[in-house]
Amino acid sequence: MARLLFFQQLLMIDQATIDKIMEAADIVDVVSDFVTLRKAGVNYKGLCPFHNEKTPSFVVSPAKGYCHCFSCGKGGTAVGFIMEHEQMSYPEALRWLANKYHIEIHEKELSDEEKRAQSDRESLFILNNWALQYFKDNLETPEGRAIGMQYFRSRGFRDDTIQKFQLGYALKTKDALAKTALAKGYKEQFLLDTGLCYKKDNGDLHDRYSGRVIFPVLTMTGRTVAFGGRILGNDKKLAKYVNSPESLIYHKSNELYGIFQAKQAIAKNDRCYLVEGYIDVTSMHQSGVENVVASSGTSLTTGQIKLIHRFTDNITVLYDGDDAGIHASIRGIDMLLAEGMNVKVLLLPDGEDPDSFAQKHSSQEFQNYIEKHQTDFIQFKTNLLLNNATDPIKRSEAISSIVKSVSVIPNQIIRATYTTECAHRLGINEATLVSTMNKFIRIAIEEKRKEKLREKENEKVNGGEIENENGNENANVNGNEPKYSSGGDAQKPLITPSVTPLQQTKNVEYLLMQMVVRHGEKILYNNVETEDGNTISLSVSQYVKYDLDTDNLSFINDRYNRMLHEAVEHNNDTGFKAENYFTHHPDFEISRIAINMVIDRFQLSKSLQVKNDEETLRNRVRHLVLDFRMDYVERHLKELQQDIKATGNDIDTIMKKMAEYKNLQAIRNAIAKELGNEVII
Repeated sequence: MARLLFFQQLLMIDQATIDKIMEAADIVDVVSDFVTLRKAGVNYKGLCPFHNEKTPSFVVSPAKGYCHCFSCGKGGTAVGFIMEHEQMSYPEALRWLANKYHIEIHEKELSDEEKRAQSDRESLFILNNWALQYFKDNLETPEGRAIGMQYFRSRGFRDDTIQKFQLGYALKTKDALAKTALAKGYKEQFLLDTGLCYKKDNGDLHDRYSGRVIFPVLTMTGRTVAFGGRILGNDKKLAKYVNSPESLIYHKSNELYGIFQAKQAIAKNDRCYLVEGYIDVTSMHQSGVENVVASSGTSLTTGQIKLIHRFTDNITVLYDGDDAGIHASIRGIDMLLAEGMNVKVLLLPDGEDPDSFAQKHSSQEFQNYIEKHQTDFIQFKTNLLLNNATDPIKRSEAISSIVKSVSVIPNQIIRATYTTECAHRLGINEATLVSTMNKFIRIAIEEKRKEKLREKENEKVNGGEIENENGNENANVNGNEPKYSSGGDAQKPLITPSVTPLQQTKNVEYLLMQMVVRHGEKILYNNVETEDGNTISLSVSQYVKYDLDTDNLSFINDRYNRMLHEAVEHNNDTGFKAENYFTHHPDFEISRIAINMVIDRFQLSKSLQVKNDEETLRNRVRHLVLDFRMDYVERHLKELQQDIKATGNDIDTIMKKMAEYKNLQAIRNAIAKELGNEVII
């Protein structure tokens, strides 16, 4: 089917297998793996796993096959729940369910090239998984207990912590892993590709991590993609940490240490703590603060920020008292702000780092300290850059740096609020700060434009053209180009939203789409005569689609257009029910939309639900279609008014637009009559 084409291409799973998984996945059974449920009438209730609550507001409906939290709004089908709770992709969630219900995955036939690529990737994962167990087993050897385990004990790590992070040890013998892996049949090339081994000039194969304790790097779904090894001696010639090189399965800019262990805690607490290293993460987890990840010694990247952003908008960056490290990390704060994160900063007491502080304090003490001492980034940069800065030039540079940080914030209202706050804290005229900030914004837009031009030039060299997602060279990285007021030195960013259709139209199309989801297959009109003399019956979805198509109208929300098209496409399928079709749709966002559109039935008793007999349903759908048309016409009337005002003295153009305006007025008045409103003159 059309709706599954994209997903099948992505998954390479055949339709029969997908159907089998969907049929086997029992929503109560799946949710019960993570939530304690109690029977509540025909449904089940429990504490929501997506936010902290004391009174259960999370409802699971076995009849409908989906769940929903009436407090935070999260939920979905069995697949959607696993995607949300485990932060998996759609393919990963399907595979998780297939594994739970012991369903064999049948995949589509791959090309030879696809098979090789998939085989190589899986081979690297298999080898890394073996290496993970190998390093863990080494802790049980005499050498591992005496050296590796002794180190972990010296850091205060308990057995459950060592197991949770699957820590290990690499034997001192330079080729111990290489020999063991080759003896078990693993290919030398894969040992090199994963970075577990490297070749000396003489061709000998050596282990990368020999004599080091091992910290595995796991993906969000728990697959081992890399390792970090810490030296245990004091040899200044050797690097303190050695990390896996980039590979077919490992791109360090897209991975965070501890994300697998922290993802649920981040989502539940709606905040992520960002630290620097492996030990910091492990110690904080052991102390009870689990919503923490590390960039593992690398500079923070956009890919890593986006990974955090999947769970929360809020982040607190933890620093120790090292001034050099703090100054080097300021760029990371600006990147977080540019990605729309709400940033707090915490400086730990002198001589403390997250590891040492966590070992000395309980979870509650640590969290209380964070709440009391974390500051917003303005206060942080002000204290850092302006502390004892009496030289006017240095003070000016520091203020410019603070304003530049504000300028990267994509949300105009938040940006304006911070600008006012900066003016108050720094004692500088707000108009001056706004002017400086707008300069930074214009520079950023120009740099982005030049970057796009360079990309186009490079593409032309290769014989093609490229265009950004919006087809607009001047669009900024966030897709919301700042707007400026006219006149004056202080060109203040406008605090108005970017131009969008009327909010009322969005509300009407939501209600209209809600009728399609709830009643799309129900017959609205019987024995409708067609142009060729035949008679047909029109369902709700068909009536809405055909009515809008008459004048080439469509919804503002593209997903609604897709949903309406699919409702009509499958209307004549045997047993088609729009509500079940959309609430269990493989597109997670469509499923979420549909569930929200039908979910209020959980709250209403049958006596309170609106009766949907044929005549009532017909009147409601017809009225909503007319409302949609009315809003569409009203919107275009306003646009025409603006066009006429902007036309100038071009009489011919003005007359044409006036005629169009008059025609639209007549249409509006005709719709008003049908709706029973007064005719608007």
